[in-house]
Amino acid sequence: MAAVIGRPVGHSLSPLIHNAWLEVSGIDAVYLALAPPDDAAFWTLMDALRINGALGVNVTAPFKGAALTWAELNDADLTPAALAAVSVNLLGLSRDRPLAASTDGEGLIQAIRDQAPDLDLAGGPAVVLGAGGAGRAAVEALKAEGVDDIRVVNRSVERADDLARVSGPGVSAWALAHATDALDGSHLLINAISLPVALDLSPMAASAAVMDMTYRPLKTDLLVAAEARGLVPVDGLAMLIGQARPSFEVLFGRVAPAVDVRSLCLAALEVGR
Repeated sequence: MAAVIGRPVGHSLSPLIHNAWLEVSGIDAVYLALAPPDDAAFWTLMDALRINGALGVNVTAPFKGAALTWAELNDADLTPAALAAVSVNLLGLSRDRPLAASTDGEGLIQAIRDQAPDLDLAGGPAVVLGAGGAGRAAVEALKAEGVDDIRVVNRSVERADDLARVSGPGVSAWALAHATDALDGSHLLINAISLPVALDLSPMAASAAVMDMTYRPLKTDLLVAAEARGLVPVDGLAMLIGQARPSFEVLFGRVAPAVDVRSLCLAALEVGR
């Protein structure tokens, strides 16, 4: 078995995606959703899963910090992406030493390639809204793609400053009050916070793309505003599927099969309205 751990997690589409892949692959396994009440219960659950032979877990809010600490104290192998992002959303347990990985950045880049295929990622400034774990993963993924002007916008500019400082040259910090200035000339905006946001997108380049990591709702107010201005929208469901593929390979040792899981997810989202 494998699972996604979070709280709340009942809304997660990860079990739908992974179980569809498992069925088509003919793998005798199941992917569950588990919701420990607090960090202490997360630790107890992780130890129990490891002892009882679970293949591993994906981790989402609010346990990503606990997952990183668990990985460090259990002598896990941290992937370069996890080290760079200081974030863990995947723990592989089917080995002597656990594997701690971050697939958020990979999922983000894949989503942009899928839904904004004409966008030259390294062709202009990118703006990342949010300086938490998701924002950090976005910054590191963009740097790996050769983006040399990344503007981190955050309500607390001090937190954005911290991220810019550890991320190195080419990453700057902006207060949310100056988001319009940060967007000037940008060709990509990534919303890495879960709360609804309202931004003036008019300073962005005419061919820009706007991505929102949220997939409930699938078409957020930010993406509606982007479409209204003629910008290319990239939704959070594409990112979810993009990060699930490398997770499936780590957890089950097989490449995810060619299944239209997006259609399955869209149907589930429609039913869940």
